[in-house]
Amino acid sequence: MNPSDSRSGETAGPSGEPYGGSSTSPHGQGDRPGPFTATVRTALILADTEKAAVGEILPELRRLLHDRLTSVAIIEDARTFCDGAACANVEVPGGIPDLVVVLGGDGTVLAAARAFADHPVPILGINFGRVGFLAPVEAQDWRAGTMDALEGRAILEPRMRLDVRLSTGERAVALNDVVLSRSSEDGMVDLRLEADGARVSDYRADGLIFATPSGSTAYSLASGGPVLSPSMQGTVVTPIAAHALSHRPLVLRPDAQISVHVLGTRMPTSVNLDGRPLGTLPEGGTMRLERHPETYPLLSPSGMDPWRRLRDRLGWRGRLDEGS
Repeated sequence: MNPSDSRSGETAGPSGEPYGGSSTSPHGQGDRPGPFTATVRTALILADTEKAAVGEILPELRRLLHDRLTSVAIIEDARTFCDGAACANVEVPGGIPDLVVVLGGDGTVLAAARAFADHPVPILGINFGRVGFLAPVEAQDWRAGTMDALEGRAILEPRMRLDVRLSTGERAVALNDVVLSRSSEDGMVDLRLEADGARVSDYRADGLIFATPSGSTAYSLASGGPVLSPSMQGTVVTPIAAHALSHRPLVLRPDAQISVHVLGTRMPTSVNLDGRPLGTLPEGGTMRLERHPETYPLLSPSGMDPWRRLRDRLGWRGRLDEGS
């Protein structure tokens, strides 16, 4: 299976049909939202059934999909599905589907994206979590959101990813962020950041966060980083408790070749990818990051205002009183 069609520049589904009509980047990869036009024949439901509300709608969703598709597989143990930073050996019932419907929160969406990292499958996230930046369909709107995906009304949002390689041999793909940080027993670590072979700065800090636009609203935001529009391209570099107050978050161009060198640490530094441990780096170790050549296709329901999602999730208001 070739997940990309170099002739059209559009990301293609398992059946070979293009996912949607988003415009293309110089790399032949869709980089702006567009209609999700692929024919969906097979689907996987990835459900976090530890949430009571998920169990209530799962039978109805199963019937809706069975009535319209040729094959529907269900995984009810979402919390242990692809629990690591890299999940190359995850077995999916029925093979790679045309669509993944997630019943859960952002963590479940990230698990699905890790499982299909090599062959990106469009994900429709139905939010049963607390935040839901990556799961834009509210639980009460699950039926309308699902029908949008099946009938060509959903919007495909191509999301930039990061290809991560450690000098110790580990490699994986991040949709949200990569965090290099001190161990709990250690003090600050000394790190050197390079972009395209040029030294950017040396940091004495608790660590560094490298966030995609999708991940700019996660740990990076909590550490003072900026919010990037989800479908843009670029990498946010946010220091964690930097010793020098002059160190501020940076936004690097998407094609930057990024390297981080561990200059000094008493204990191996931890590397986490999308909230899951990838490995550790000793003093002298290096982490390299670059934009993955393929974006990941996330789906949103028709008519969704992307800024409303941020307003709702972050509690933005025009005034300080609740009545605004």
